[in-house]
Amino acid sequence: MRVGLKVGLIWLGMVPGGAAAWGQASAVPSVQVSHEDAGDAKRGRELVDAMVAALGGEAWLNRQTWIVYGRVATFYKGQPDVGAPEFEEYGRMNPFGLRVVRVSHYGAIVATDHRDVAEVWTSDRGYEVTYKGTTAVAAKEVADFVRRRGHSLDVVVQEWLREKDAVVTYAGTKLVESEMVDEVSVVGESGDSVEVEMDQRTHLPVSVGYRWRDPVYKDWNTDVVEFADYHEVQGIMTPYSVVTKHNGDRTGERFVTKVVYNVALGAEVFDPQQRLKKK
Repeated sequence: MRVGLKVGLIWLGMVPGGAAAWGQASAVPSVQVSHEDAGDAKRGRELVDAMVAALGGEAWLNRQTWIVYGRVATFYKGQPDVGAPEFEEYGRMNPFGLRVVRVSHYGAIVATDHRDVAEVWTSDRGYEVTYKGTTAVAAKEVADFVRRRGHSLDVVVQEWLREKDAVVTYAGTKLVESEMVDEVSVVGESGDSVEVEMDQRTHLPVSVGYRWRDPVYKDWNTDVVEFADYHEVQGIMTPYSVVTKHNGDRTGERFVTKVVYNVALGAEVFDPQQRLKKK
């Protein structure tokens, strides 16, 4: 039940899809085309600025809330699970809040929409909500969510790049699925880093990737979020296709059907004690 909702959260890649430097299945490994300016901090900053401008500039930077409608598909060992449930996502930038609701259709003769389960997230906590009540999300799932959000484009652009010791470097160009992309590395004050790839023609982000060490097994993992099928919505370029990958395997895909920005959302939307209505 909860799997479909988790995929809905990959929208954080934009707030927060392409591949990161350390590996993507669709990248052609031998086509590192140009690294003449690799390590160039000035070029790196210029490309990040161009990316923000391509996304919508001030409109993208200053969006406050959003509602997203669509479907999600989950994968196990690269193979898709059956079905692609619908979801509704309600988000708020500050203070951060996210509510993702799974929508099902019931009825032998006439299908009726039902909001079955929701997940409500703050910056450091998660809750599962049904009509019966609210339960806290497991600590591991919270850690996964916090990690995804902490490496999202929004956090990197709005927080990391404002740190005085942040390092931005141009890593060169490569060919990914017949498209040339520019790659930029961003390292925050903590030493954490992300690799951002953007289309060389449009400067729109194609992917965000990062590595993290497993706290139990101590090995390194790679997570990548890929963005495609951009639509302009209220002056903001919005990806309608978002794919997540873990260690090279596809783990989820999100298909957006509609997005609305900067709508009034009451505090109750992000209240984990706000139960869903009984069917």
